[in-house]
Amino acid sequence: MTTALILVVIAFIFALYMAWNIGANDVANSMAPSVGSGVISLKKAIWIAAIAEFAGAVLVGSSVTSTIRKGIVDPVIFEGNPEQFMLGMTAALLGAALWLHAATIMGLPVSTTHSIVGAVVGFGLVAKGAGALNYGTLFSIVMSWIISPVSGGLLGFLIFYFVREKILTAEDPNKACRFYAPYILFIFVVVFIQSFIFKGIKNLKLPLNFWTVLLLGLAVGAVIFIGSRWWFSSSENESEKFSDRFFNFLLISTCGYVAFAHGANDVANAVGPLAAVIGVFQSGVVTAKVVVPWWVLVLGGSGIVAGLAISGWKVIVTIGSQITEITPQNGFAAQFAAATTVLVFSQLGLPISTTHTIVGAIIGVGMARGVSALNLRVIRNIISSWVLTIPFAAGATMLIYRILEAMIF
Repeated sequence: MTTALILVVIAFIFALYMAWNIGANDVANSMAPSVGSGVISLKKAIWIAAIAEFAGAVLVGSSVTSTIRKGIVDPVIFEGNPEQFMLGMTAALLGAALWLHAATIMGLPVSTTHSIVGAVVGFGLVAKGAGALNYGTLFSIVMSWIISPVSGGLLGFLIFYFVREKILTAEDPNKACRFYAPYILFIFVVVFIQSFIFKGIKNLKLPLNFWTVLLLGLAVGAVIFIGSRWWFSSSENESEKFSDRFFNFLLISTCGYVAFAHGANDVANAVGPLAAVIGVFQSGVVTAKVVVPWWVLVLGGSGIVAGLAISGWKVIVTIGSQITEITPQNGFAAQFAAATTVLVFSQLGLPISTTHTIVGAIIGVGMARGVSALNLRVIRNIISSWVLTIPFAAGATMLIYRILEAMIF
């Protein structure tokens, strides 16, 4: 068996392990608020997330991906030594996966993207030295550690503050909810359509621009507004728990969408390096972009679902119940704030972590009830894990690279 083929086999195994850890850690972002609020059970949440994640990964997962995620290292510098590139991508997969696994065992939500970025940093350092890294890109990613949670937290705070002041503390919360629900649905639909097209199915590269999609969202939102206003007013006496039912629906819808978008976009963190290794093995050439075979997307989606089903509960518990108390109302505020923040920053072309954003949003809705509503010890542990992500993944990758190099070459 040739060295290149050995690396393909190893990369295949490591990619499956990486996908498993993405499911075990990162997918909790989408379902934790609905579980923590008691809207759905853990078992149902896992089923919903599993279906949505797999559908997103397989149906709209990127068919073409960058060989090195986020441009941390220029693949051109490996043109003269493709096997070194294959070795580095293989090591990066295991380095990132080991960090995700360690964080999952501790129940800590960390960024999958930052994990693979840290792994690539380690690969670049051990293979080509400090001069191989793109420090401007790395700096922007590190800055997202601050931008993501702060932005998500601020928006989550504002959304829940509005819900609390206008609905929850009203003399008749159900009546107040019926009045404001059409307006909330209008904004929800406009943002959801934008987010679905530009984030959820962006890999399809539909020929649509921001303004076209915005007009579509406004038109659909207006129809929903008019229809819901008539419906809610005509059924005013049908339910005494309208507020809870309304926010339950919004929370589950948002969670399901976030899981779909996550599968579509973050499956590349597992299968991208594998596709790069396969591409070099088939062509013998290192390129900046590589085609992702459909079966590789299926592999990634299956691994994510397996990790979610087996170990996803640990991080779901942390996000859903240990940061602050989650209700249907503040759970929706946090999840919608996170989805909106990710959409806005993606449109601006700025790197942002979904994990950091949803954690920040949950902290924000907790802050709306005062600092005493937050578990500061858990928050401290989570932030510490964020800081450790890149150096741990980088160090692990450097060690794995040297071990594989000694064993194979």
